[in-house]
Amino acid sequence: MAEISIPATGLVLLVGSSGSGKSTFAARHFAPTEVVSSDVCRGLVADDENDLAATPDAFDLLHHLVGIRLRRGRMTVVDATNVQPSARAGLIKVAKDHDVLVDAVILDVPEAVAVERTLARDDRDFGASVIRRQRADLKRSLKRVRKEGFRRVHHLRGVEEIDAVTFRREKSWNDRSELTGPFDVIGDVHGCASELCALLSALGWRIEYDGGLAVSAHHPDSRTAVFVGDLVDRGPDTPGVLRLVMGMVASGAALCVTGNHDDKLSRALKGRKVTVSHGLTESLAQLDDLGDDDFRSRAGAFLDGLISHYVLDGGRLVVAHAGLTERFHGRSSARVRAFALYGDTTGETDEFGLPVRYPWAQDYRGSAAVVYGHTPTPTPEWVNNTICIDTGAVFGGELTALRYPERELVAVPAEREWYAPSRPPGPATEPRDPGVLQIGDVMGTQWIDSPRVGKVKVPESNAAAALEVMSRFAVDPRWLVYLPPTMSPASTSAVDGFLEYPESAFDDYLGWGVNRVICEEKHMGSRAIAVLAADPDVARARFGVTDGSSGAVYTRTGRSFFDDTSDLVGRLRTAVEPLFGALETDWLVLDCEILPWSAKALPLIKAQYASVGAAALGALPAAQSLLAQASARGLDVADLAERTDRRTDHARAFRSAYAAYCERGEQRIRVAPFQILAGQGRVFGDSRSHEWHMSELAALDDPLITRTRHRVVDLTSTDDRAAATQWWLDLTEAGGEGMVVKPADVVSPRIQPGLKVRGREYLRIIYGPDYTDSLATLRSRDLGRKRSMATREHGLGLDALTAFVERRPLWEMHRNVFGVLALESEAVDPRL
Repeated sequence: MAEISIPATGLVLLVGSSGSGKSTFAARHFAPTEVVSSDVCRGLVADDENDLAATPDAFDLLHHLVGIRLRRGRMTVVDATNVQPSARAGLIKVAKDHDVLVDAVILDVPEAVAVERTLARDDRDFGASVIRRQRADLKRSLKRVRKEGFRRVHHLRGVEEIDAVTFRREKSWNDRSELTGPFDVIGDVHGCASELCALLSALGWRIEYDGGLAVSAHHPDSRTAVFVGDLVDRGPDTPGVLRLVMGMVASGAALCVTGNHDDKLSRALKGRKVTVSHGLTESLAQLDDLGDDDFRSRAGAFLDGLISHYVLDGGRLVVAHAGLTERFHGRSSARVRAFALYGDTTGETDEFGLPVRYPWAQDYRGSAAVVYGHTPTPTPEWVNNTICIDTGAVFGGELTALRYPERELVAVPAEREWYAPSRPPGPATEPRDPGVLQIGDVMGTQWIDSPRVGKVKVPESNAAAALEVMSRFAVDPRWLVYLPPTMSPASTSAVDGFLEYPESAFDDYLGWGVNRVICEEKHMGSRAIAVLAADPDVARARFGVTDGSSGAVYTRTGRSFFDDTSDLVGRLRTAVEPLFGALETDWLVLDCEILPWSAKALPLIKAQYASVGAAALGALPAAQSLLAQASARGLDVADLAERTDRRTDHARAFRSAYAAYCERGEQRIRVAPFQILAGQGRVFGDSRSHEWHMSELAALDDPLITRTRHRVVDLTSTDDRAAATQWWLDLTEAGGEGMVVKPADVVSPRIQPGLKVRGREYLRIIYGPDYTDSLATLRSRDLGRKRSMATREHGLGLDALTAFVERRPLWEMHRNVFGVLALESEAVDPRL
């Protein structure tokens, strides 16, 4: 049985006359979704797979489908005759347009077999002459087919060979996503062998010597070095650099991509005609001075074998010499290689005679971190999740490495200026203004890749509504580092008279594999996020806010909690001062409730709740009086009177429920923090247990702070569950809202972050005074959508905090925050 390799994410053309068995062959070796058939496309556009008049439209559709699949990085197989060079050329062009490799598989069966198969099919109405013509077309092009642009041509001759073949899907050479590091990515060395040894030592590598020459290195913690290219030229010891890097790569301790200088030296060593400039003279002379033809030959082969870029760590890291825009990641073509070697050049030259390069990093929006060199920069800076680490060692600067995933920079100074630069070093690209967001970041249908919860779709109609809120009402986006998720109720309770009950929440979590939960008192206040900097200098340095403010308090939709929150920010910063020291941070993000509810919700209370209560308590007692008079006259109104009495009691309970959260006179603002979301260098929201949060917050002793009562419950203990249920009953019967049940320990972000269990009387505010008469209907409510939204929003919120903590660009953080708001927003027509 013969095994042949095909590109795992490329294009495969099946080539053969009708009757050669292409469709059967495709069905045997490929998934149905991977195959794009010309017959099927003809049927789609004409309702008849044999309608040859529809062929032009069918192939337009076929090329369109192939293009979409290749753009999305999917293996694609074309089932068509493809016997003419012009037919193949169009598909090869589609593959090149999407920078993927293309193979041809020729199914070459005897003419008699093809004719017999075709005549046996009821859906074919042509004879042997058509097959004969197709075979002649194929035979004429066989000599040239290997020069048409295919990576490989697999010519299968005869039925037995076709039936015996198997396929092996070969990943692109640049796809090393299975390697997860940790990595030390090293910038342009340019022949600075001594500086390279110093940098490796600073990174903890142990260099191996042979005869006084550095020939390899290894790291005791099994780190992998990744060189961004330009190992050669300009510096004093190109052979020494090559010897060391070649040894590291050969031992598996390092990877290396090619740089433009490496590529040029490779071509020169092969005898190609190149312009000897920009340091190539020094490299060739140093290799000649060695007088070692074997080393020269091995060095040439090594440089010739370097590829354009690597995709590492599951697609989260890309290393290319001059950087790489997102659509080229993992792709293979001359265009990709040119971008990786030279960047996105405009075709112009500057006053120094050097190419002008388009600042691609300014527009980069990929999730992968791109690490590159090529253009010397005084100081490496992250720009939209990309970083240039060429700090001009050969020009007297530094040789720099990036530790990944730590994102820590390590550099050693150059021993001297080895080569005079053609122009003074400048930033690799001008970073985008940190205070500016682009509308394209959030407009239209968005797919957000969340490391915590997977792909999250934000529909265009929801994005339009969120954009309206953000653009008109939100706080400065530099403070807007997080929005909280919605919260699902516990599963509906079957306990008589209750819609929500603690046992349901306990059973929910136990069913999800959570054995310990924490029950936290649910304050009847308004949800708020507090972002606090220790002082205006920290606000300026860490948040980029220069208006003198040192924090913000905003609602769950991103609006400022009050028109002016400066006083509240100042008081709250003073109240949480102990946390700054205990957590060794100069800024904090807290999840809170601000009390009383009426401090923020008074207009809502007056318009939505008080009006209902006033109307009910005005009308229902009057109705009771009239019904009493009717009964006194002997009319049978007992059922109606009983129902009216019950509704009057409900109305009074409704009024008492919302009135309990309103304070008369001047309101004393209190803050009830219940989670420390993040601080310097750390996201606490999903890395610390809820017991830790409660413990840290318990240290706060200030009149502004209201404690959150809580208790931990072992869900396998009947006594614990009963005690927690009684605690909840005591809270709610005393007028409390209820509690939130959360996993006590750190769990998967796909588990519900919390379930609310609200008291029977509080739920009158939510569902109306008479809701207890409709429990049977309410118990049929579907919580699936609410819970799905809760996990997605929870994941996006934590992703936003992570982006901020890791100092990623504002747009990346804001995209996640915006996604939370959009999912919560009511859809609107985006045209409005």
